[in-house]
Amino acid sequence: MFAAAIHAESDAAHEDWRSDYGSLTYSRTSVPTPVAVGMRLLMRRLGLRYGAADFVVGPSGGWTFLEVNPCGQWDWIQGATDLPIAEAIAHDLEGAT
Repeated sequence: MFAAAIHAESDAAHEDWRSDYGSLTYSRTSVPTPVAVGMRLLMRRLGLRYGAADFVVGPSGGWTFLEVNPCGQWDWIQGATDLPIAEAIAHDLEGAT
């Protein structure tokens, strides 16, 4: 499980991060244990081996689930954070999980 945070540095991007790409920064983050457990359960129930999940993290640190996309994009996050997503997907496809 890999997680990245998107930090919006403008009012427009804070409302919708896609509206002002120039104001965004990215960082690696960790997933709280209850969120990770819930995501693993959801992925099993949906029969997914891969999914790009979106969350909003509120000012108090609470995670709110928005969606999981079974064909979600990941390359741009890997490029911004150096998370080894492509390698993990390749290992899974090779049966090395």
